[in-house]
Amino acid sequence: MDILSLFVVVPVITILALFLAKGLKQSRIVAMAGSLVQLAMAFHLVYAYVKERAINDDIMVFMRDVVWYEDFNIHYAIGVDGISVALITLTAIVVLAGVFISWMMEDLPKEFFVSLIVLATGVYGFFISIDLFTMFVFYEIAVIPMYLLIGIWGTGPKEHAAMKLTLMLMGASAVLLVGILGIYLNSNADGGPLTFNILEIAQVNIPFAAQQLFFPLTFIGFAVLGALFPFHTWSPDGHASAPTAVSMLHAGVLMKLGGYGVFRVAMFLLPEGAMDWSWFFIILSATGVIYGALGAVRQTDLKYINAYSSVSHLGMVLFALLMLNKTAWTGAILQSLSHGFMTALFFALIGMIYGRTKTRDIYKLGGLLKVIPFISVVYVIAGMASLGLPGFSGFTAEMNIFVGAFQHTDMFHRVATIVSISAIVVTAVYILRVIGLMLMGPVKSEFKDLPKVRWYEVTGILLLLIPITALGVAPLWISDLIMESIKPFIQGVIQ
Repeated sequence: MDILSLFVVVPVITILALFLAKGLKQSRIVAMAGSLVQLAMAFHLVYAYVKERAINDDIMVFMRDVVWYEDFNIHYAIGVDGISVALITLTAIVVLAGVFISWMMEDLPKEFFVSLIVLATGVYGFFISIDLFTMFVFYEIAVIPMYLLIGIWGTGPKEHAAMKLTLMLMGASAVLLVGILGIYLNSNADGGPLTFNILEIAQVNIPFAAQQLFFPLTFIGFAVLGALFPFHTWSPDGHASAPTAVSMLHAGVLMKLGGYGVFRVAMFLLPEGAMDWSWFFIILSATGVIYGALGAVRQTDLKYINAYSSVSHLGMVLFALLMLNKTAWTGAILQSLSHGFMTALFFALIGMIYGRTKTRDIYKLGGLLKVIPFISVVYVIAGMASLGLPGFSGFTAEMNIFVGAFQHTDMFHRVATIVSISAIVVTAVYILRVIGLMLMGPVKSEFKDLPKVRWYEVTGILLLLIPITALGVAPLWISDLIMESIKPFIQGVIQ
């Protein structure tokens, strides 16, 4: 069996094994074992990819193509480049960390871990797909479990949050499907057969009128999952009601499908449409960057603060992609990775704090640095990464984004870039505010004797903390990997 198909097969085997598990202990052992195998496969994929690229200059490597539905030329077509390899590794790390953070899940643990692994299966399948129809199927597989994960295991107004998330993402999926079908129906513009294969469509000169029509549909269809303003409102409510591990996967992994889909499909296949529509979506994404940061300032609930922060950081991903140059695109992928690790770490820490204090209100907390120092110190590190402190992953990503954006010399792009850069200052405001109120000062009497950090919590934290530091201290190896994969997109897309 090929190495990429294992990323679908192993999670399915894990799901089947979970159905046979009995009780919490067996369920978490099976989930951990399956996630460990996935992480080992991801590391092996990185090694194999670097080795393969040394002798293979193809856009995608490890490709496999099996006819699925011949009448419509639908194939199970898969392949990876450096970008998808990096995002697959992100997914494997966050999934394993989520399993450890959910180690003591007692409410229907088997069903919880099954839903979590189903979501991961859809994400893996999405990142390896090079057939639009297959990619869309995996996209839906990844999104659907969120309704159950929030509606059953969530807190607060969980039914409302789950329904709102599902309806908005399904609406975006309907728009996306129209865009995908539009691309498919124009994939024979050069006289060949209709195809869903991304690499084959990229060789076709799709008419400009079709690109004008289907680019915004495709962009919006994907970008809603990436929290595009003003379609972002499902995200904060979903984060606030979701259980900890689900928030980690939701923000850390699932939302990355939006930016990746925009890059892989909308930009690559409809380059003239991208150039024609970029000004409009730059306005929306820049608005989302600053709006998300300002929204975070006004929140007092830790989860809502991080949720609005995610709207801002993911807005930077879309903003960078719309800059249409290599430096900004490299920053967009680095930002996706950085935000994935960083926001998953934030939600893990917030879950630990809430589990001990039974509150997420920053005004009801105080002095936690003295009673849970490990969690508090890691929260400060995550905060520094979030506001772009040198030495952490956020700095590397944002530097590439803003340097790339400033390569445009016209007034419109410069103003949009300045607006987006100002979000860094606002980010510093809400991060330092939370640290001051929650961690500093005298210890509240009800928090003087909080439980110590357990081994599985430390393990989950370290899985996320190490990449944040590694990407900040030694970013060149991953940025080189990304830039190598961006090269095929230069022709006809990048200025």
